[in-house]
Amino acid sequence: MRKFLWRTLLLNVAALAFYWVGAGEAIASATEIRPVSQNPDSQNSEQQAAVTSVEALESFVEFENIDRSALSPSGLEIAQTEVSNTTRIEPTEIFSAEPSPAESSMENGDRISPIAEIESPPSITQTASLPDSQGAMSQLSSVSQLSDVQPTDWAFQAVQSLVERYGCIAGYPDGTYRGNRSLTRYEFAAGLNACLDRVNELIAEGLADAVSREDLATIERLQQEFAAELASLHGRVDTLEARTAELEANQFSTTTTLSGLVWFNLTGAFADGDIQVETSDITAPPVIRPAGRDPVTGRPLTAEVTDDPEITFSNLAWITLNTSFTGRDNLVTQLAVGNGDSPANVFASAGLYNTFGVPYTDQTGGVDIGDVTVVVRELFYEFPVGDDVQVIVGPRVNWYRYFDNNSFTFFLNGTSSFNSIGSTLLNTIDRGSGAVALWQLSDQFRLGVGYLGENNEFLPASLFRTSSNPDEGLFGGTNTLTAEVTYSPTSTFNIRLLYNRSNLNAVFGQVGGAPGEPIYGLLDDGAGGGLNDATADTFNINFDWLITPGIGIFSRYTYGITHIEPGDVDAQAFQAGLAFPDLGKEGALATLSYMIPFSVLDGREFLVSGGGDGGVQYEFEATYYYPLTDNIALVPAFYIIGNANNFSDNPTIYVGNLRAQFAF
Repeated sequence: MRKFLWRTLLLNVAALAFYWVGAGEAIASATEIRPVSQNPDSQNSEQQAAVTSVEALESFVEFENIDRSALSPSGLEIAQTEVSNTTRIEPTEIFSAEPSPAESSMENGDRISPIAEIESPPSITQTASLPDSQGAMSQLSSVSQLSDVQPTDWAFQAVQSLVERYGCIAGYPDGTYRGNRSLTRYEFAAGLNACLDRVNELIAEGLADAVSREDLATIERLQQEFAAELASLHGRVDTLEARTAELEANQFSTTTTLSGLVWFNLTGAFADGDIQVETSDITAPPVIRPAGRDPVTGRPLTAEVTDDPEITFSNLAWITLNTSFTGRDNLVTQLAVGNGDSPANVFASAGLYNTFGVPYTDQTGGVDIGDVTVVVRELFYEFPVGDDVQVIVGPRVNWYRYFDNNSFTFFLNGTSSFNSIGSTLLNTIDRGSGAVALWQLSDQFRLGVGYLGENNEFLPASLFRTSSNPDEGLFGGTNTLTAEVTYSPTSTFNIRLLYNRSNLNAVFGQVGGAPGEPIYGLLDDGAGGGLNDATADTFNINFDWLITPGIGIFSRYTYGITHIEPGDVDAQAFQAGLAFPDLGKEGALATLSYMIPFSVLDGREFLVSGGGDGGVQYEFEATYYYPLTDNIALVPAFYIIGNANNFSDNPTIYVGNLRAQFAF
């Protein structure tokens, strides 16, 4: 009865998700959530709100330099000999800053293709610039050049005369101000204020003779006419400056921005029958499930999983600090915490934890499953060398930020499982110590090379993290050397060729597991004996193509050879899929993917786990990323796994996941 209810729930996960999506969209339309910019060079949201409320002042003058005395009718003394000193306000070039998209970042993870941040590696520091035709202001010699100001009022003619003599207002190069609408009294008062400051400046510089008595009388009349508007501007500027001072005093840092990603995962899994699993102890937790051989037959030991796991509800959070010292460099510190242990892991053979049917964000942050320990997930420094080369160096560099990218398999908005977001035979190291260099050879070609020693935050330091272990070191333990060429003939097509050379440490006489790619499972000598360290060569081709604005295709093929003392183990992996951008809503993305994660071509006798009976595991995946707002998304996903653990007679496994994703 429970299995029937399970099937009903999982097979209707799409309907449930669409219901949630519709309800969330209705809520989002009623209460729009606006992202807060974390860029220290851009206005804070409170400051932006204050600036918006002072339209006139925003249009004509710089907020920070406005003289207090000039904003009231008594601010300008009509005198030939002495006027109180004022701060000069030059006709200002005013730029309109567009909000930059949120990062992603944000950041890639285990077996992921990166940000196109989202897809391409995140830029070091993004500086907003606008074409001259959009934002730049130019000096005007006449108010009449402001074509949307109506020249019928005496005040217009008076200010026109002042502008022509003193050059105190700036406008757009096309002679318009904010389209073709008339100036409000507040906008006109702001322009008048600019002229007041200019005249005050001339008098303060001892050039009183340059200002005629007639002009002084005209200015006095204008001050009286617009006294209320000038006083209002004075109050608004005082409020704005008070808010700005408070924000500056309480800002997080002048060099560091903070961003974050948080996920809630509701996941369930069930099988059509009992699942064969290669392990010597089925009672051990899946994350440390051991493998062994029958001492008589020499065949891998197997057991059966007879009960379906329960539904889980887990969380994962990443907090990223980006620090720039020069405006072009970036020091990245990423913290992670989570408690996920996905139910599909119950069906996995030894060495296959967090592989098939496991949503990528349904994981823990560190070593202890279910524990809420905060760990340093990424730590590196990136900087440019010239105009075309970017260098990344650090003790914990994320390999997946820079290699095996794909526009449709990035985990934030594309495919969603550990097996689908990147090649299953790449990479031996998720995070490691070392360096990466990216060289933009031309508009179409990019070369990436990197060397990393293993330093994964999710593995225990006593057995792994060899780059920081004095007994192994940066060059003596598990490490990987990567070279990748990316060819992008158009903005909608990318193809990548990658080669990876790996040195693999044996742990307890076995090679494989989390830091064992291109092995998916565990190797011994074929007779239950231990292995020494191994090496591997892996070749990968990967492409994505947006055929039309609403349809894309993607694919990967990987071939790996693992060299151990008794012989070689050859394996391949394949993925192909369809993508549907903007399906149902702008920014949404639906993906359908078919995968063969680990097909053994030769050397299956050395696999103590992962070889099965010679069958070939295959997987179908459907994922739909649906953004409710700029900050919140719902992502339903459904996975079907056939021939699980490479046993041809294993029944089918079904996994359903509903993910809520929050970005800030």
